[in-house]
Amino acid sequence: MPTNLLNLSKNKLPSLPPVDGDRRKVLQDFLRRANLRFRSLELLNLSFIHRSATNELPIKVNNERLEFLGDAVIGLITASILYERLPEKPEGELAKIKSVVVSEDILSGRARELGIDSLLILGKGEELSGGRTKKALLADALEALVGAIYLDGGFTHTFEFVGPFIQEEIEQVLSQRHHQDYKTLLQEWCQHWYRSYPQYRLVKKTGPDHDRLFWVEVQVQEKVYGPATGKNKKEAEQAAARLAYTDLTKGEANT
Repeated sequence: MPTNLLNLSKNKLPSLPPVDGDRRKVLQDFLRRANLRFRSLELLNLSFIHRSATNELPIKVNNERLEFLGDAVIGLITASILYERLPEKPEGELAKIKSVVVSEDILSGRARELGIDSLLILGKGEELSGGRTKKALLADALEALVGAIYLDGGFTHTFEFVGPFIQEEIEQVLSQRHHQDYKTLLQEWCQHWYRSYPQYRLVKKTGPDHDRLFWVEVQVQEKVYGPATGKNKKEAEQAAARLAYTDLTKGEANT
C-alpha cells in the first residue's frame, strides 16, 4: 500500500483554500494536542470545512469527499483490529461490535474530545442552528480528518491515530460497559437486509408532567415490537429498538 497518497494524488485533489496566520496557529495547536503530524495544513483545514460554508462563504470545496474516504478507512482499521483481536467470533458478532464502535455517538464523542467542534468552519445558518453540537456533523468531521490523515501520511500513520481509541471502544463493548445505540443498530440492520427503515410510533404517554412515561412501538416490515417504555420519547424508542434488534439478530451468532 502506498505510504503517501498525497504525492500520488496531488493532481486529483481540489484547489485547497489558503490558511492564514491566525488559522495556521489554531491548526498547529490542534496538531500538538492530538499528537499528529501534517505536511499540508491546507489539507488538514479542508477536513473541517462543512458544506454549509460553501453556500455562504467564498469557499468552493468542503470536507464531504474526505469524509467518504475517512469512513472507509475507519471501517477497515476497525475490521482488521476485530479480526485479529477476536479470532473465535463469527462474522455476525464482529459486525455487531463494529457497528457500535464506529457509530455516530462514538465518533462524535471522540470529535468533541479532540476539540473539533471549535475548529469547524460553518455557514452562518448552520452556526446559528447549533451545528457545532450536532452529533452527525461532528462524526462526519472526524471521518474527514481521518481521510486527510490518510492522504497526508499514509495508512500506518492513520492506524497510529485511529487504532488506540478504536481498541478502547472495542474493550468497552466486550466488557459490556458500552452504551449501545440500538436505534442505530436496528436502522443499519434494516437497511442492510430489507433496504428500508424501522418505523416508530408513540402509543401513549402516562403519568403527571414531572413523572411522565412514554410508550413507543417500532415496526419492522410487517412485525411490530413493543410497546416499550421510557422517561422520554428517545429513551422509549431505544427500548423498542432493543426489543426488535435482539429478536432479529438472535440467530446470527450461530450462522
